Amino acid sequence: MFVENALGQYILYYNILARLESDHRLYLAIRQETYSELFQEPIGKILLENQRLCLLVFDSKREVVLQWIL
Repeated sequence: MFVENALGQYILYYNILARLESDHRLYLAIRQETYSELFQEPIGKILLENQRLCLLVFDSKREVVLQWIL
């Protein structure tokens, strides 16, 4: 449920930034485990295909960014 809520907020902020014609790029920060469980599956790949969703994948234990996905 958390991922669905986070995606909903991301879409809301994305649309607001687009309306304001902002040059800022919005990222959704997710744990490496979430990325592996959701975005490596076919349904998750669909979310990334349209290039509307940018991800920051991090390791929560080591507190480091592992990947920026544009």
